[in-house]
Amino acid sequence: MSFMSRWIRTLCMTAFAAVTASTLLPALSLAAETTTLPAGAMALVNGQAIAQTTLDEAVRKVTSNAGAPDTPQLRAALKQDLIARELLRQQALRAHYDQRPEVAQAPAEQKTDAAIRAWIVDNVRAAAVTDADVKARYDAVIQTFGKDEYKPQVIAVADEATANTVIAAAKSGKPFADLAREYGVGATQANAGAMPWISLKLPLTEGNTHGVPMPLAQAITSLAPGELLPQPLKADDGWLIVRLEAKRAMAIPKFDASKEEIRRTLQAEAMDLAMAQRVTQLAQEATIVE
Repeated sequence: MSFMSRWIRTLCMTAFAAVTASTLLPALSLAAETTTLPAGAMALVNGQAIAQTTLDEAVRKVTSNAGAPDTPQLRAALKQDLIARELLRQQALRAHYDQRPEVAQAPAEQKTDAAIRAWIVDNVRAAAVTDADVKARYDAVIQTFGKDEYKPQVIAVADEATANTVIAAAKSGKPFADLAREYGVGATQANAGAMPWISLKLPLTEGNTHGVPMPLAQAITSLAPGELLPQPLKADDGWLIVRLEAKRAMAIPKFDASKEEIRRTLQAEAMDLAMAQRVTQLAQEATIVE
């Protein structure tokens, strides 16, 4: 996996990637009304109820598949996803996309998503990506790289006591991967503590750590290969045990080797923006009750 995507693709997983992503949609402008929600519903979209159990199942999928904790922020984001999906579903049905041959041939559980995707293809237009856009993004990205790349190992645990237990076991020589499988939560357990290579430019500055929280970036760059951070690192929803597995000189990819991936990234971003604008428009025209 190349330099543009390896870290982001490892950390960012969503339940509805084929239709919409909560990290890319803005907060919807919802029409607030005093209408009482039906029992068991978490929202009404143009009179169509979205069941609370649907949200609960979406949360379950994300927490189990992506290792994300069940937080109010996650639930709010997935709720926006489900409302956006319902808006798109209604548009697709109104335009009879459910009757298209490719939708009719889809498995029963995939027909709704197939209709939505077909509607999106015909009705959402992203801005064109130019060669100049690609070169500008390449130039901007390579400026964020430092002279070295780091490969950290991270174990996330729920409490400080467990974190100290893991650190003591690691210091005694127990393999870090085994500790991650035994004590880790979420993705750090599934990945046995392994994290992708990342280049960090020194001195560290906010907004230039490739998505790594500043305290974690500081910890990673303070360690020598094979060294364990002697104390656990406090995270928003738990504690982190950090070890630096390896370090190497950063090899900046050449433009010609990177341009097509950058183009695909920019095209995806343009489509995300167009989708966000269209969903916002649909939300403003709809009656949505939460």
